[in-house]
Amino acid sequence: MTVAWSSPPLPMPWYRARVEDAWLETRTARTVVLDVPGWPGHHAGQHVDVRLTADDGYTATRTYSVASAPEAGRLVLTVQLVTEGEVSPWLVGEAREGDELEVRGPIGGWFRWDEQMPEPVLLVAGGSGVVPLMAMVRHRSRVGAVQPFHLVYSARTPDHVIYTNELFALARTSPGLRVDRLYTRGGLPDDAREPGRLRPQDLPAVDAFPAPPVVYVCGPSGFVEAAVGILIDQGHDSGAIRTERFGPSS
Repeated sequence: MTVAWSSPPLPMPWYRARVEDAWLETRTARTVVLDVPGWPGHHAGQHVDVRLTADDGYTATRTYSVASAPEAGRLVLTVQLVTEGEVSPWLVGEAREGDELEVRGPIGGWFRWDEQMPEPVLLVAGGSGVVPLMAMVRHRSRVGAVQPFHLVYSARTPDHVIYTNELFALARTSPGLRVDRLYTRGGLPDDAREPGRLRPQDLPAVDAFPAPPVVYVCGPSGFVEAAVGILIDQGHDSGAIRTERFGPSS
């Protein structure tokens, strides 16, 4: 009998990245554009590890979702400030054009979307959980896909909405894309919905779509659990619900 020994997988390489541009999305969230020579590209919804190295050799690594549509050699991250963190304060408050860091990835095989998936899509975002979902919205727009997309985005107040202008424009110019914004702390004067946490009437049932949708939910753990419970009660198949969550230290 011949025994075939499989080789262990090669370690995922680190890529040197250079800050190309950066701008604030909200008072505490910032988008950083990275030039990454050799980057092979990614799927919408995936994430990367980011590593910073201090002058004394100390390193800190954190994981962030990719905000951009798939593209070789370039990455866009949107980072929410965590004041006690080691990486986000630098990315949000200090990173400037020409600064360098390292990235590793892409990571994640389940929480991703591409234009070959024919089903309608429901996206449910809590706070900065909108970032990987925005990559899907951008990719859909870039490739001209026609699958219905419905984004339900819950934020504290209008001032906490990330990508506010881009989402407004895309909802007007991308056929089949619907964007609903919900506020938990305070909304706009003409809002019909009272501010508050996610409610059953905030999420569409299965029969609101031409076919059962694939559902992507991303946000804090409590938000994700509440959203999934509502979705299942409304008839969505648990096997069609894909989740990604983050805790207080993310």
